[in-house]
Amino acid sequence: MAITKERKDELVGEYRELLQQSSAIFLTQYGGLSVKELEALRLKIGDVNGRINVTKNTLLRIALEQADRVPPVELLNGQVATSFALGEAPALAKVLVDQAKANDKLKIVGGMLGNRALTPAEVEALATLPSLDQLRAQIMGLISAPAQGIVSAVANGVRQVVNVLDAYAKKDETAAAAEPAA
Repeated sequence: MAITKERKDELVGEYRELLQQSSAIFLTQYGGLSVKELEALRLKIGDVNGRINVTKNTLLRIALEQADRVPPVELLNGQVATSFALGEAPALAKVLVDQAKANDKLKIVGGMLGNRALTPAEVEALATLPSLDQLRAQIMGLISAPAQGIVSAVANGVRQVVNVLDAYAKKDETAAAAEPAA
């Protein structure tokens, strides 16, 4: 069944809006996936604040051009599903890579990070990056480690001074106690 011009314009607008909201897009071929498998994939993608659409290649290319992105024309062949990273791109890439490994009917053909086209290998590399929360925790650990070292050094110095003063006080007490007895 042919799509009307109005519906095509509506789809291009929807794709363009998703492109503006997303930090990355990933293109997959999904031929052979059942509706149940595609719905399970949709739910997993939704869990990482992503969205997957079965897209019309020509309409996606038009939306990419309107969004001032160079479309990866060589990737827009066959049955293509486009995943939009509305949250963190590495999290969405990880879901797609894991699902492609678990189901040989799903194949990552590439993507775009900003205006840069990504190969399937680059999408897999992106999937190995830690999440933003993990990076923040690592940075906080790096920042707090030197501070803890400084606190320990200062505390040890104060402790040594207190020990020396305590030793002098005990020495004076011992000497004072010994004088009257003599």
